[in-house]
Amino acid sequence: MNAPRRMPSRQLDGVLLLDKPLGVSSNTALQMARRLFNAAKAGHTGTLDPLATGLLPLCFGEATKFAGELLDADKAYRATLRLGITTSTADAEGEILITREVGVSEAQLCEVLERFRGEQDQLPPMYSALKRDGKPLYEYARLGIELERQPRRICIHRVALVSFNGLDALIDVDCSKGTYIRTLAADIGEALGCGAHLQALRRTRVADLQVADTVTIDHLKVLSQPEQDALLLPMDTLIANLSCAELNEEESLRMRQGQAIPWLGNAGERLRMFSSSHRFLGIGTLTTDGLLQAQRLVAQSVSL
Repeated sequence: MNAPRRMPSRQLDGVLLLDKPLGVSSNTALQMARRLFNAAKAGHTGTLDPLATGLLPLCFGEATKFAGELLDADKAYRATLRLGITTSTADAEGEILITREVGVSEAQLCEVLERFRGEQDQLPPMYSALKRDGKPLYEYARLGIELERQPRRICIHRVALVSFNGLDALIDVDCSKGTYIRTLAADIGEALGCGAHLQALRRTRVADLQVADTVTIDHLKVLSQPEQDALLLPMDTLIANLSCAELNEEESLRMRQGQAIPWLGNAGERLRMFSSSHRFLGIGTLTTDGLLQAQRLVAQSVSL
């Protein structure tokens, strides 16, 4: 019996806020969504561990040009810490290394959490996707190889206790890029003297994007294609923090032709550029000589 023919992929442009399911990689979740939308081109804005759920912004088509804009963004998480157990990976997937008695009060826990607020150096875990000689660290770790790593400067803007039952602590964390919540969990456990590991993790925010606005894979599966498309956000969603510049017809044409145009503003400022018909053109940067120069443009077929 012949397999059903797949429909040709679509040129689709936009941003989808996906609630990544538990137990799948970010790339697997991306491919699931891409197939559901039948999109020709797709990308994500930074990985989320298979153990984690929550906000994973996905980009389709020309929106992929702006995926890197969120790599440096602050993020927020809701994490469950299991006290008393230290694991090889600092999370629930690792081998149990040490088990200790837990005799921690809520007041003691809150006091220790407060110590982790602010700028600090954090040692990246061996079980991470950071690369050494072209190979991710987790591949070395699986072979039992421990490599020297350099601490990274991070910032914990906020860490707050949500609930505590004497063994599991539910905390909210707002942090800078490059923060490993698994490492934070292990460090908090050591500061408490009983050890800990990350039991569960949910990403709740990336920049100003919120998990409350996400959609699940299961929900997407029951929608028609027009209903799915209606969930896509504009291409400039990932750069909503930038001010807007509306170009007239002549300026839009010159910009698409690679020409800089006179523009008032502060040198170095980056702007979202739109045509007079409110079509998104891309990102422009103001130069020291008063010109607005294209930094990244969407394809002309999208802009016209």
